[in-house]
Amino acid sequence: MARRKVHEEHENHERWLVSYADFITLLFAFFVVMYAISTLNEGKYRVLADALIVAFRHDPVVTAQTNGLAPMNRTSSGAPTRPVVKPQIDPLRKQKGEKMLALARNISEALKPLVQSGQVRLTQLPHGLAVEINASVLFAPGQAALQPDSMAALETVAKLLADAPQQVRVEGHTDNVPIASVQYPSNWELSSARAASVVRLFTATGVDPVRLSAVGYADNKPVESNDSPDGRARNRRVTLLILEDLTVNGKSDGSLASG
Repeated sequence: MARRKVHEEHENHERWLVSYADFITLLFAFFVVMYAISTLNEGKYRVLADALIVAFRHDPVVTAQTNGLAPMNRTSSGAPTRPVVKPQIDPLRKQKGEKMLALARNISEALKPLVQSGQVRLTQLPHGLAVEINASVLFAPGQAALQPDSMAALETVAKLLADAPQQVRVEGHTDNVPIASVQYPSNWELSSARAASVVRLFTATGVDPVRLSAVGYADNKPVESNDSPDGRARNRRVTLLILEDLTVNGKSDGSLASG
């Protein structure tokens, strides 16, 4: 039998079209993705950019301007913030604060020589005024009777307080040196008696007794260390705590004056 002729396969010179088509398809997909990325919403992009700037500058609020929209306050996360509402100052509370400042100025002026010498110190408190008077100005050592020279200064202060509506708490303080006398068995009795002496003088000068109170703390509330003579001298004191009226429109605001 005659053998069949085996035809030689011709080389396909068009195979490159397959690879070319795949390349064109991938290139087309690439440009589609690039185009999609390049068409971000301009408004959202600006909000994001401003938020990033604020985050790095520690600025809590930024104003973002979008196309066709009015500016809007946004935080670093892009959320709109609530408008800041300033607390309204109660006119009555403001008036009471102004009266307290005026009283402090008047007392400072009345006791000016003692303030300048450091024997009297005035301290503004959150809800009042503290007038600290060194005990050596008022009393002899170990005694609770007011010295004649000190009574004139206290009477001046009492006249200022007589016209004021504030409550006045008189606090007596001693150092930690024990006292043991027939009249004052301990510093508790001495500090209480000194506070009571000032209250009696205030009452006699015209201050309403209902507004007054006397407290003795002995050596339990020092303002300096008792390890030195100067510290002990500072701790021997009488403090006039003038308390601001904490009632607003006839009702208490729930605050307590610090002493």
